[in-house]
Amino acid sequence: MSTHDDTKESKEGWIKPRPPRMYVNPLPVRIWHWVNALGFILLILTGLQIRYADLYSLMSFETAVKTHNWIAFTVIGNYFIWLGFYLFTDNIKVYLPELDAKKFFDRAFRQILHYSYGIFRGRKGPHKVLPLDKFNALQSMTYQVVMLLIVPIQFVTGIMMWDVKRFEKPIAMLGGIENVDLAHMLIFIFFVGFIIAHSYMGALGHSRTAHFKEMFTGYKDEPQEDERTPRL
Repeated sequence: MSTHDDTKESKEGWIKPRPPRMYVNPLPVRIWHWVNALGFILLILTGLQIRYADLYSLMSFETAVKTHNWIAFTVIGNYFIWLGFYLFTDNIKVYLPELDAKKFFDRAFRQILHYSYGIFRGRKGPHKVLPLDKFNALQSMTYQVVMLLIVPIQFVTGIMMWDVKRFEKPIAMLGGIENVDLAHMLIFIFFVGFIIAHSYMGALGHSRTAHFKEMFTGYKDEPQEDERTPRL
C-alpha cells in the first residue's frame, strides 16, 4: 500500500486529502499487458488481410503473412515471459482458483448482480481489489480459461498452419488442415469480441479512465467517498 499526503481543493474551496494509492500492477505485468494488447490487435489486422485479401488491401498478401508470423512469435515469447513471472513469484496467487465451491459461487453471483444491476445504479462493486487478489470471481475464472486454455490452443493451431509440412502428422490427427484452420478462426473471432468487451469493462471504474491509468502507472487510486461508479 502506498499513500500520499497530497491534498486538493474542492469546488467549494475547502481542502481534502487525495485518496490512497495501491500498487497493484508491477512493471513486468504492465509491459506484458501492452505488448500483448498491441500484438493481438496487429494479429487481428494482418489476419483479416490474409483471410480477406480480395476485400481490402492494407498491405500485400506476402507482407501480411510475414508480419503476422513475426508478430505471432513475439506474442508467444511474451506469453512465456508472463507465465514465468507468475510461476516464479508470489503474483501466482492472483490466478489461483477458489477451491471452495460455495464461496466461489457466492462471490460470482454477487458479481453477476453487480454487473447486471448495481453498476447501472452507480453502486460500488462487491470485490475489494488487493495487490495479490486483483480479480473478482468472474474475472478470475475468465482469465484462467483464456490464458491457460484458449491462448495456447490459438498458438498451437497457428504454428501448425505456419509450417503445414512439418506438422503434417498432428494436423492429420486433428482431422486435417480444415479443422485446424476452423479452430484458429473461431478463436480469432472470440478474441475480437474479448478485446471489445475488455475495453468496455475497462471504462467502468470510478472514472472512465481509472482502470486504464492503472495499467500505465501501476497504481490503483481509491475513489473518494462521494464518488461512485459512473452511471451508463
